[in-house]
Order: sequence, then C-alpha cells, then structure tokens
Amino acid sequence: MKKYIAICLVGAAMLTSCGNDWLDLEPSTSTFTETSVLNGQDCYASLNGIYSTMQSAYAYSGRLVYYGDAAGDDMQALSPTKRTGNVYLLSFTKNNVQASYWSYPYSMIGACNNILAQIDKIDEDDQDLIDFYKGQALALRGMFLFDLTKVFGYPYKKDNGASLGVPVVKEVLDRNAKPKRNTVAEDYAQIISDLEEACKLMDNKYGKAFAKGKINRFATLTLLSRVYLYHGDDTKALEAAETAITESEKAKYKLWTNSEYATAWAEDCSASAPGETLFEIINLTDDSPGKEALGYLHNESGYYDICCTSSFYAMMRENPNDVRNDVIVASTKRKVPFCNKYQPQGTEIIQDANIRLLRLSEAYLNAAEAAVKTGDNDKAVKYLDAIVNRADPSSHVSGDVSLEQVMTERRKELFGEGHRLFDALRDGGYVERTDVPDKKMSKALHLTMAAEKMKFNWNYYRCILPVPISEIDANPNIEQNPDY
Repeated sequence: MKKYIAICLVGAAMLTSCGNDWLDLEPSTSTFTETSVLNGQDCYASLNGIYSTMQSAYAYSGRLVYYGDAAGDDMQALSPTKRTGNVYLLSFTKNNVQASYWSYPYSMIGACNNILAQIDKIDEDDQDLIDFYKGQALALRGMFLFDLTKVFGYPYKKDNGASLGVPVVKEVLDRNAKPKRNTVAEDYAQIISDLEEACKLMDNKYGKAFAKGKINRFATLTLLSRVYLYHGDDTKALEAAETAITESEKAKYKLWTNSEYATAWAEDCSASAPGETLFEIINLTDDSPGKEALGYLHNESGYYDICCTSSFYAMMRENPNDVRNDVIVASTKRKVPFCNKYQPQGTEIIQDANIRLLRLSEAYLNAAEAAVKTGDNDKAVKYLDAIVNRADPSSHVSGDVSLEQVMTERRKELFGEGHRLFDALRDGGYVERTDVPDKKMSKALHLTMAAEKMKFNWNYYRCILPVPISEIDANPNIEQNPDY
C-alpha cells in the first residue's frame, strides 16, 4: 500500500507538470504533496515510487535517454514528424519544448528531498539499511540534477561553469517557492557532493550487494567517475572508476564476454549472474512504459523512430568482426540500421525492454579516459584493451593511447544509451553530421537542415534546450537560455 501511495504522489506531480501546461502556474521545482517517512518501510516505499516514475517514457525509458543520441551525430530521426524529430533537428523553441525534460527530474528530486528531510529522524536497529536508503536518495538526486544540468546548461569546461545551469533544490519546497537558476559550477558542486556522500553511505553490505532495479555503490561510483570527467577532475575520475571496477568484480559483476554480448541485453540479471549491468530500469508487461519507450522507438516493427546514421554504421563496419555490430539490425525493409540494445526480457514484448543506465563497461572507458588525461598510459592500455579485446578477440591496444582512441571506443560501446551529444561537446569537440551512402541502407541519410545544425560545438545555442515557457510563466525568477 505504501508503494502505491508513493507512486501516486509522484504521479500527481507529473500530471501537474506535464498535462495542460498552459493552465499550470506552479513551478516544477515545488513539491506539492508530502508523505511521511517514519521507518525503513516508508523509505523503501518512497524510493520505489521514484524508481517507478523513472520507468516513464517521458523519463528514463524514453526522452531523458534518447535526447543525448538524437541530438548527436551517431543516431538520427527517420523523419521530422517522428517522436525524436525535434531533438534531432534541434528545432525546439521555448513554446514547443516538452515540459517533461524539466518537470520529471524536478518531481523526482522533490521526492528524494522528502525522504532526505526525514530519514535522519528514523530510529531503526539496522543503520546500514537506513544508510543504503539515504545513499540511494542522494545518488538519484545527484543523477537527476546532473541530467538537468547537461540538458539545460552549457558544458562545464566551456566557461568553468560560469553560465546558467538549473536551480539547486535541496529541500522540500512549497508551491510558492520560486528559486532562481544556479550556475553550472554550483550545480556540479551539488551533484558531486550528493554522489560522494552516497558512495560513503553505501559502503556497506547493502550498498555492495545486487539490488535489482536499484542504484547501488558500484553504479554510483561509475556515475561519479563520469561526472568528474565532465568537471575536469581526472585524477578523481580514475580513482572512482577503478574502485567501481575492483569492488563490483569482487561482487560477481563482470564484463560480458564476446560470446555473451549480443544476447546479454535480453537476459534478466540476478544476484548470481549480474553481468555488467550496474543499474537498470526494470520494465514489466504489467508495469509497462508503453509504446513511447526506447524498445519500440528503436525497433523496425515498432515506431521505427530513430536509427544509426550512415557515418556511424560505416565506422562500425570497418571491423566486421566487432561483436557490437551484432546489436545493429541492418533492416532490408526500412533500409536503415537500427540499434538493437533494447531487447525484451523473457516473454515480454519490445516496449517493455529494460533500460541499462549504468554498465561496468562505462567504468572501464571512464578509467581509460581519465588515465589518458592524467598521463598514465599503462592504465589507459589496460582498461581500453579490456573493451577492445572483448569486442574483437583478435584486437588489442598497445603503444601510446590517445584520447581520440578512447572516445571512438566510447562511441562504439555506448551508442543508443544517451551519451553521444554530451561526450562530443564536453571537452570542446564537435557534433559533425555527415553521410556515407550505402546502397543497402539507402534511407540512412541526414534530413535537410541548416548547415549550422550539421556541425556545431558548445558555442551553438541550440546545443542546450530552452527552458519550457510554462516554467518561466510559473516562476518569473527563471531566466531563459541565451538566444531563445
């Protein structure tokens, strides 16, 4: 019953924030309803409510993941009218951008804050369990703020975080609260603080155990290593990634083997065989995100909404022995290559595929990138070779590893998982959309768009979203992003 209450409370905020935006004059940063967190069971129920909201196709089963792919150069919408069309064409305005990019994360942040405001008052015998619950709430709050900052704020390294980010909300706010936007630097300070504290709190038997569909210490360390890379804390990024690798592998997590890779996406992880999935969204047939979910959007028998670009497909085909080609479906029907990472588990249907948000392979790539940036070539070789050799057992990494090598492997390994736009821009690079015609994949060509959208870096104002007009109408303290 308590899980149901928590879901309803978060769901109520969703309805307020996303439906009939023209009627909504309450900022999404407000928390409209609170539920008491009196004991461990209440914490468990409230966290389940947050995880259930993450399942939404407007959150991590859809938009908050595909945004980073469709706005990049390795994937594209199949037409302007597809669900990913506005993202791919960078055509959002303050009036047509979906409010869910802002409202869903803030609703979930509000739910985290409700737990954190009360959890220290709980008197329970098992303090480790309470620490695990608190660690989850902090880790999730850090994740949501990080994703908001990436979408609405310029990359940190562009100006050392001096530009506007999003409001930092650490407390339960009432409906009259109208916070201002913080700087990107202030956002990162809070994100890092939340994730570092979460890692400490989850340094116990619960945080280091397999918890299906829950964020644990290993996943949080991997996310923290990614945040450190975005922030330029390369030594810390290497340490966090190595700790994630060492500790998770002690707990039976492991990189999928070459023979496992293509089908592992459809496997149902368990404590005895967690594989490399550190944190995933669990979707079930009776608890489905529906046809707007990633599985259906990426599938040629579904909405066939988004596909790989011809240039990315050509890059992958340079090595036909790379097992990652096996999660690309070259459709003879649609004449485009589709990402096939969103495979249903067991007897479920495609829209109910689980969503892998954090994998051990990313920890290896984060470690390799950080090692290159700190000048530790031995470690760069070690961690990058694990990914390269798994992809093709005849391939190895040797010599001096370049940052370009690492980022290329990152593209190959993480395509379709929401990283590309941010990886391309965070160190001052470019999104560059080019065509490499292939007769068999003849429809995998970029749609017509302005030249400025075909190649851009972090100076292009459309590399971030405008704040939805409904939020600015509800909160006059919110400034719009430049040029919108």
